[in-house]
Amino acid sequence: MARFSPGATNIRPFLHRIRGVKIQGNVFIGDDVYIENEYPECVEIHDEAVIGLRSTIIAHFRGSGKIIIGKKVCIGAQCIISASPNEVLLIGGGAVLAAGAVVTRSVPPSMLMAGVPAKPIAKVTIPATLSTSYEDFKKGLIPIK
Repeated sequence: MARFSPGATNIRPFLHRIRGVKIQGNVFIGDDVYIENEYPECVEIHDEAVIGLRSTIIAHFRGSGKIIIGKKVCIGAQCIISASPNEVLLIGGGAVLAAGAVVTRSVPPSMLMAGVPAKPIAKVTIPATLSTSYEDFKKGLIPIK
């Protein structure tokens, strides 16, 4: 139900909390987002995080790991985040994952990551929250050379 219910900022986060996902503050969880079924308690999502539609968050592969999504993180559509067993995968505060990114390692704070596997492409100076315009976010990017 948590994947398909309406209410990206209220019903879905509520249902994921009931399942055991640790959600702090207000978050946005898009349509058809898969968040760890086997070990939901191994996923932590912090305030103002945005998770785009059809993203997949997996905290286990032959044993559980842990995934922490920091404050003001923006995860684009159809991203895959997968933790290794007995390891913590941290997506640092203010980081942005471009649509379709595949993340298997921790992401530094305020970094725009893209690709398969995800690589840093820009420094983020204005977090991509629900209240940030795309134009402002784009102006705040500093490309990595």
